Order: sequence, then C-alpha cells, then structure tokens
Amino acid sequence: MLQAQYPYYLANKAEQPNTDLDVTDKYTGEVATRVAMADTAAINRAIDAATAASEPMAQMPAYERQAVLNHCVRRFEERFEELAMALCIEAGKPIKDARGEVSRLIDTFRIAAEEAVRIGGEVMELEIAPRAKGYSGMYKRVPIGPCSFISPFNFPLNLAAHKIAPAIAAGCPFVLKPASRTPIGALVIGEVLAETNLPPGAFSILPCHRDGADLFTVDDRFKLLSFTGSPDVGWDLKARAGKKPVVLELGGNAACIVDHDTDLDDAVERIIFGAFYQSGQSCIGVQRIMVHDSLYEAFKQRFITATKALVMGDPKDEKTFVGPMISESEARRLDDWIQQAQAAGSTILCGGHRDGAMLDATVLENVPSDCDINTKEAFGPVAVLSSFSDFDQALDAVNNSDFGLQAGIFTRDIYKAQKAWNTLDVGGVVIGDVPSWRVDNMPYGGVKDSGVGREGVRFAIEDMTELRMMVIRTP
Repeated sequence: MLQAQYPYYLANKAEQPNTDLDVTDKYTGEVATRVAMADTAAINRAIDAATAASEPMAQMPAYERQAVLNHCVRRFEERFEELAMALCIEAGKPIKDARGEVSRLIDTFRIAAEEAVRIGGEVMELEIAPRAKGYSGMYKRVPIGPCSFISPFNFPLNLAAHKIAPAIAAGCPFVLKPASRTPIGALVIGEVLAETNLPPGAFSILPCHRDGADLFTVDDRFKLLSFTGSPDVGWDLKARAGKKPVVLELGGNAACIVDHDTDLDDAVERIIFGAFYQSGQSCIGVQRIMVHDSLYEAFKQRFITATKALVMGDPKDEKTFVGPMISESEARRLDDWIQQAQAAGSTILCGGHRDGAMLDATVLENVPSDCDINTKEAFGPVAVLSSFSDFDQALDAVNNSDFGLQAGIFTRDIYKAQKAWNTLDVGGVVIGDVPSWRVDNMPYGGVKDSGVGREGVRFAIEDMTELRMMVIRTP
C-alpha cells in the first residue's frame, strides 16, 4: 500500500514543505496519499542546482553513471510489487498491466546502463581535397546540459524512466515534473536515485501545478525540453520553448489492418489486447480496425464475443482486464463521443455504458469519417470497426489522420508488408501484431500531430547530447 505522504526531491534530497497534492485511488475515488507540491521558488532552486551540476555530471565517468543505473535496476527489482501496487492505485491500472509496466521500467534502466558505456564518436576522413591534405578529424558526443522533463499519467513509471535513464546515461542533470494525478512512481524513482552518488543537483522531481510549471518550458537555463502528453499542450510548449530543442511524444488514433490471409484467432486475441489493455489509455492503443471484406463478419463476431468477455472492475483484482479511466471527466468525455457517433448513424456493437470513471469496452461500426471517435485520440476503451476490399485503399485510410505514431498490419504477404512500411506516414509499422507493441530500446515516436523526435534509450541519448568536432592539422 501507499505511504501516508510523499516528499518531492529537490537537488537529490527529499523535502516535505507541505502535503498539498491529494492523490486518489482511481477506482474508489478516495484519497490514497498526499504529496508535496513545489512552488516557483522551489523550481527555481532546482534549475539553479541542475545548472551547477552540469559540469560534475559531464565529468562523471561512464562506469560510475552505469553503476547508478544498475543500482536502480536492483532496487526496482526488490520493490517490484510495491511499485506495481502504487501504479494500480494511483493510475487505476489493472494489476497485471501494472506489473508489466514495472518490468519495462527495469528494462529501460538496464538498457540505459548498457548504453552509458557505449556513447562514442567517429574518426573522420577529412582529406577530401588538396586543400585538406594533412588534416584529420574526429567527433564525440557531449551532454547537452540541464534537461526539463514533463511526463504523463498513463505510464507514470516507464515514460518517466524514458527521460530519466537516458539523461543519467548521457551525463545530463534534469528536473522532472510528473503528472499531478500519478506522481508516486516518479517519486519512488527519486527515492532510489537519492541512494546513489550522483553529484548534488543532478536531479529534481517536483510535482507542481500547471500555473507554477512555466519555468519547465521557458527557462533558458534548460538546454532541452522533453514532453509526453496531449498534442494541444505539447505544441503550445514547443511554441514557447525558445531556442532549446524540444522532443514531443504526443497522441495518436492508431490503426490496424487485418488482411484476407490473417489467422483470425490470433488477430482477435492481439487486437483485443491492443484496444483495451489499461482501459485503452495508451497513445498507441488500437482505435481504428480495418478488416478485409472476406473476413469482416467472422472477425466482427469473434471480436464482439471476446470484448464482452473482458472482466471489468477493481484493478487490484487479478482477473480484471478493464479498470477505471483516469477520471470521471475523461470517461464522460469519451462517452459523449460515443453517443455523438451513435446519433450520427454509428452502430454500437457492444458496450457504450458508463458508471462514473468506469466505461465499458465499446465497439462501434459504420462510424462517419468526420466523427471525433474517428478523427481524434479516444484514449479510452473504444474501438471502431470498418471493412476494406483493396489493400492500397486501407493504407490510404490509415494515412487519413492528423496523427502518425504507429500502425499494425496483419498480413502474410511480404510485399504488402514492405509497401506498408514504405507508404504509411507513421513512426513505426508493426507487421503481424498491433501498433500497441513496443520494447524499450527501439526508436519510438511519431510524425504529424503525434510529435517530433524519438524515444528508445539510445535515440533519447542522441537528443540529450551534442556533437563536438576536433580537427588536427599535421604540418
């Protein structure tokens, strides 16, 4: 269970100036714990400390940064069930999904520990013309400096880890603002980091209100901003971030194509997972399902049957597959989209009922192309079925979106797989599985309104470092 209260971490140290942030159990709605909130003065102190820590972090040997990350791996393994239950309570995440996220947290730090000693450079051939005779060159990667991180509520452990772990590997101090609805996971990471020998000021983890968080975006002492969250907020932050590079991991309305040669049972099993795991609150959750005409009716019946069989309820129950959404207001918003689609002529094949923050796993068909449930990010347990006869038209339909994060293609035709990879305007194409599949070393991110830049530890390290060239002249 959760502690009665949690401090924040400022310049590596726990501080408890208040208990102003109530964190609720998302299933019961009751206050589960209280957390310290940072004000503008505390954020300023954290940025000052990170700035002062830039040189010590840059000079910290790679093996020492690796040791810090390996310490985190060991401690997360020791605290595995505690972390999973914290996720279950603060995010309403079914306990099986919560354990899966803790496993990914551990994976992410383990990968970062490996990458910490691989950050290299290259010797370059510069004698490309007579004027360059006697010149040689080489470059290396150096830390970019203090980083500003803002992480979301839906993966409060692993998406914070995808910022924190690469920063430590690269030698960058950071200040992290975790989501106010789900701050506990990030604070436990802070508790573990405080056990290490990171230089003073190397990290701060500060829950705070949005109106006090402007410094995370506009302060020029930060040399990079990395934000994961909603598109509207992300693009606004980028517009206000000034000269610093900005990495955005934003939303999606991911599509899945089921071609005529697909194993139906396998596709249904995987797409059920992709559409409804952790109550659909994933930016790569399956939202749009396009099935070949020859399989459509059979797929639809199996999919509806499987959806109705999903267990809803208390996320602490081992049998629960669909728990609450993050808040009643979010469940109400998505329920309104479902009702709007129905009023526009859509058919609700199953689900479509809400009780507080609990929204039934819902499947729709015949949804007009301009409905919110088609064009926007649902971010909840809703999937839209449609059929196609021509594979190229299905690819066009996937691309007919403001988003471009990942897409899933169920086909056994290597030429169609290659065409999808070449044609789809997305950050990743997953063949034979759902777009919701991800491991933590792959480059992950999107195009269009889905963001800019890539996560995946090695690729995040590239964003958090700069190339520094040295040219040598031999007279």
